[in-house]
Amino acid sequence: MSISGKSFPGPNIRLAVLLLAAGEGSRLGAIPKALLKKDGSTLLQRFYSSVRSLCPVEMIVVTGFHASPIEEAIASLQQAHLPENLLITVVRNPHPELGQSSSVRLGLQALKSSYDVLLVSLSDQPNVGATEVDALLDQFKQCEAHQKIVVPMVDGQRGNPVLFSKQVIDQILSIPEMVCRPYMDQHPELVQFFVTQNQAYVLDVDTDHDIQSLGLDRA
Repeated sequence: MSISGKSFPGPNIRLAVLLLAAGEGSRLGAIPKALLKKDGSTLLQRFYSSVRSLCPVEMIVVTGFHASPIEEAIASLQQAHLPENLLITVVRNPHPELGQSSSVRLGLQALKSSYDVLLVSLSDQPNVGATEVDALLDQFKQCEAHQKIVVPMVDGQRGNPVLFSKQVIDQILSIPEMVCRPYMDQHPELVQFFVTQNQAYVLDVDTDHDIQSLGLDRA
């Protein structure tokens, strides 16, 4: 399988964003990790402000186990940033117990915009901001013609977020039930690993120790 050359020859890349926020947070006592706070703002607010500065053409948030409080927070966030806000499309996963892959597929299917690259992000990475996303975009611009995916790599560990060209997403969607990670594993030739020492790409929140070490507060 081959994918033709890039469709965006200029320096500006149309960015779409998919934020996964459907998890249960079971190891933290079943709490919405997107609503944990850092420096007085929820992780959702911090991520929204960061990507908003990059002027994406679309943002999708997939909710699930804690859909109601997260969707209420999104509505408040949108209201607070009117009139020049980044509109969020909320997709509720009716079966989040099926795992992250089910949320990814729903999010991909909800994409509507004309974009060049999609950023697939997790809602529990407190140190990922505009700097980290911009570094991924810069790396994408430097990719060889055959490379369509950028994955951060820190000390040999794969990180997040991950960038995918629209061509790759279209290919994924053409395969029933396919999602991003198995597609990458099947097509390693498409992947450009962005080797970096920036720990933000591999720091997420799974335990109470993580909350303390990352300077977070429960909402």
